[in-house]
Amino acid sequence: MTPDDAPDCAAQPAERFNQARAAQANAVLEDYAEMIGDLIEEMGEARITDIAARMGVTHPTATKAVGRLKREGLAVSRPYRGVFLTEEGAALAERVRARHRTVVDFLVAVGVPEENAELDAEGMEHHVSDITLAAFEAFLKARTP
Repeated sequence: MTPDDAPDCAAQPAERFNQARAAQANAVLEDYAEMIGDLIEEMGEARITDIAARMGVTHPTATKAVGRLKREGLAVSRPYRGVFLTEEGAALAERVRARHRTVVDFLVAVGVPEENAELDAEGMEHHVSDITLAAFEAFLKARTP
């Protein structure tokens, strides 16, 4: 390795760390979108109180997260009603739900108990690249008779 190679070598870990930080920042948004989608399916709307209870956070924390979803164009709220996902927010929630299911199915297929797979998938689903996710899906498809 020459001194000229050093910046390239240094950039690789930096890029990986940047990607991980970006995924972490989006993970919270994705979790809230998914939870709001679940609540809407179950109850017809998602109230801040219900969101906070399901996420295990305080009312102000849930309010702040919903505010971010609204700023990103992923959710809207109506006076004296709950929070609703926009078309874009609903699509995000569905993508996250599908990623979660794929990660769980893969982990179970390689021998991880279902309960552990569900817990592990909560973190992994946000950090698995599209390439890795496609490999998981191909693995699962190859196992299906």
